Amino acid sequence: MNLTIDDAKILLKKHFGYDDFRSGQKEIISHIISGQDTLGIMPTGAGKSICYQIPAMLFDGVTIVISPLISLMKDQVDNLNQIGIPATFINSSLSSSQYFKIINNAYNGMYKIIYVAPERLNSDRFLDLLNKIDISMFAIDEAHCISRWGHDFRPSYMEIADVILNLPKRPVVTAFTATATIDVKNDIINLLHLSNPFVLTTGFDRKNLYFSVKSPENRKKFIVDYIQNHLDVSGIVYCLTRKSVDMLYDTLEKLSISVSKYHGGMTDKERSLSQEDFVYDRTSVMIATNAFGMGIDKSNIRYVIHYNMPRDLESYYQEAGRAGRDGDFSDCILLFSRADIVTNKLLIEQGSSERTHSNEISKLNDMVDYCNTDKCLRKYILEYFGEIPSFSECHNCSNCDSEIEVTDITTDSQKILSCIKRMHERFGLALVSDVLKGSNTSKIRSMGFNDLSTYGIMKDYSKDTIKDLISFLISENYIATVGEQYPVLKLTRLADDVLFNHKSVFIKRKIEKLSDKKSKSMTDINYEDFDVDLFSILKDVRMDLSKSLGIPPFIIFADVSLKQMAKLYPTNSEEFLCIDGVGDYKLRQYGDVFLNVISRYVSEHNIKKDDFLNLQNKKGTEISYLGTGKLEHDSPEVDEKPHKEDTKIVTYNLFMEGKSPLEISNIRGLTLNTIQNHLIACFENGLPIDLSNYINLDAKDLVFDAIRKCGMEKLKPIKEALPSDISYFDIKYFLVCFKKSQEF
Repeated sequence: MNLTIDDAKILLKKHFGYDDFRSGQKEIISHIISGQDTLGIMPTGAGKSICYQIPAMLFDGVTIVISPLISLMKDQVDNLNQIGIPATFINSSLSSSQYFKIINNAYNGMYKIIYVAPERLNSDRFLDLLNKIDISMFAIDEAHCISRWGHDFRPSYMEIADVILNLPKRPVVTAFTATATIDVKNDIINLLHLSNPFVLTTGFDRKNLYFSVKSPENRKKFIVDYIQNHLDVSGIVYCLTRKSVDMLYDTLEKLSISVSKYHGGMTDKERSLSQEDFVYDRTSVMIATNAFGMGIDKSNIRYVIHYNMPRDLESYYQEAGRAGRDGDFSDCILLFSRADIVTNKLLIEQGSSERTHSNEISKLNDMVDYCNTDKCLRKYILEYFGEIPSFSECHNCSNCDSEIEVTDITTDSQKILSCIKRMHERFGLALVSDVLKGSNTSKIRSMGFNDLSTYGIMKDYSKDTIKDLISFLISENYIATVGEQYPVLKLTRLADDVLFNHKSVFIKRKIEKLSDKKSKSMTDINYEDFDVDLFSILKDVRMDLSKSLGIPPFIIFADVSLKQMAKLYPTNSEEFLCIDGVGDYKLRQYGDVFLNVISRYVSEHNIKKDDFLNLQNKKGTEISYLGTGKLEHDSPEVDEKPHKEDTKIVTYNLFMEGKSPLEISNIRGLTLNTIQNHLIACFENGLPIDLSNYINLDAKDLVFDAIRKCGMEKLKPIKEALPSDISYFDIKYFLVCFKKSQEF
């Protein structure tokens, strides 16, 4: 049977609702259906899965898809079954009865696509199935997992080639990955025994993603502010450690933000429920380690923020690429702290083998260079993966929208290096920072470090800033870290040049351009002239269907499909089929529901579909579209009198900049009690603020009991009923918590 790309296009429209293939898909599918082994290196969101799902429907037999994660399989199978493609998965999440039923159905030819975890290749029963059914194609997803030079090496992937070799008839073998260096690409070809494969790299550029590197003084405050400004969209925040995940999760949950978390310290059940809440849009934010996300098929993630710098660019680009899979504009933000360099080096020392150590250090250095470069970030990424971009500036990243300021930090460097020398190069980053800051601790006093000339010499700097400067000097090889579990700081020969030979030290930092042209980002360029009110209604309809059918909302329709509906107002089947993502099956399943809602909306607002401005006139106001898709209504100017800034807000802003209550008291010349009252008032009024570092959290139950006993009118009786170490600040804080709990 001679299969053609026209046959494939018919299935593309029928099942997936698209009129034509994306870049690279047509070439890959053409070679697969002609029977040639194929390796597709395509960025996340480029549509890799369609490249094997369409041929699977055209081939006579069954396609086996090797997939590394259970979550990916479930999402893919749910999606395929929704669009009329018979598919199933086999992995450890199945009960014995479910497993045997699927195996029996497979023997009877009920599936065209079977997703399988690579570990299942060791099962005799599954291998027996493979030998008795007609297998037309083996598709290996996340194929970089086979390479030790990749960033997600999975030993079970090494079994795939032998399984294929022992089949009665060799099927077409295809492999797909989002990121692959030359070494990884060669490993995929050789270790999978691909036979004279067609290899296509479609290009790694994701034009809808806005890349930025930032170094905020207070990363937690940056995260809180950003998320509170994007509550109506989905996003992921990646952290290097479980501790950071828990801290950010607790912070956001206290602010009543719908948030999930995911890390290896949670049980399988907890992780599964958390992931499901995020995928089904029950929560809008996922805080996670890199254990989360490989294969996540959620299409409407609008931002990915890295709270810490990852260890290599492959990991970063794959994780960042989980944003904007639907093609809509999205933010990819990396929060860079030089302390992350030290942490990552320590993790490499502890976890890498002698064979891979130098390679991992080299990759880390490339990652650090990305964070430090003053050139176009997009260009840096593309060149790293072997592409030669046609531009020197993309005008769609933070470097292209920023200027670089070079700062002389020679004097600060001399202070730091001198302090390390005076401490006899025997201590780590934390204690050196405390001495430079002038911290009054028993350890510093007992060791006599408070008598050093460098004690408190950088007291005007925050401790985080001091640590960042030390980390910079480490990254520039002025300081070496010695030891694994408790690394100490030692000076290198380069340090002598700074201390004794007048060598200058410079650090680069980015500043926003002072121009009328606004930076491009998700909130500035993500707009279409769609009806935001209708879009919101359609999202509610989608959510209702999602709950009733038990499938994620994006499987019903992606956001971009809903936006097209809210722009074109389809009111009949022919018009509905013109929407991207609407094929015959989805028209049959959901057409009546969405068409009825749209038709009613069009009628109620007297909309002429060929002239969107009629909607503006109908609403009786001038409407201009902002980047987020929200409506801005012109209103009469109000002559507001200038007012003095609220003194509590001044305190609040200083606190959110990282100042402690005591520091704010000194800065403002107010008593500590007054500053504490300001912060409690801000907390009570609902401002985002985390006081947990200054509150005795263990006292909660005692304070609540005292409040129930003494009432809420006066503080003194409550204080007298409690142990003396529980302060008025603690009581005021928990009194607000108690009142808020009573409101619900």
